[in-house]
Amino acid sequence: MAYSTSGGTDHLAGELFKIMAGVDMVGVPYRGGGAALFTDLIAGQVQVNFPAMASSIGYIRGDKLRPLAVTTASRWEGLPEVPSVSEFVPGYDASSWHGVGLPKTTPAEIFDKLNHGINAALADPTTKARLAELGGIAFGGSAADFARFIADESQKWAKVIRTANIKPE
Repeated sequence: MAYSTSGGTDHLAGELFKIMAGVDMVGVPYRGGGAALFTDLIAGQVQVNFPAMASSIGYIRGDKLRPLAVTTASRWEGLPEVPSVSEFVPGYDASSWHGVGLPKTTPAEIFDKLNHGINAALADPTTKARLAELGGIAFGGSAADFARFIADESQKWAKVIRTANIKPE
């Protein structure tokens, strides 16, 4: 089975799947996710891709792509009938995420105010609904929560990169 790779999160999600599921798939390199998803996957040139939900949700809703599973740890409320990979590969989670960082020299009162404002925005139903339309899930937390999350993610993906012998180009 061929899957598309671009050196990004789709590539790493595929490598994590190969490792955890114990399957062998051939990675087909692409310069970016657009050609892989928008051209060859839809045309049937590759059999599977692990795209970010934001880039594929329009094609799913437009009936151009059929989702087999979401790569988040649990089902996504935007496609509740689609299982999570973790339902058949326990522990699998390949989520794309974004965060906000500040210089360490930022005064605590500014940091706290910004953290509070971001968490309030992420908890807002309108923000949550808009993110869901785009294929996202909002979650906030403290700086310590985010630091732990980044450390855990760095460790997980470094192991995948080593195991898959991925080299920078």
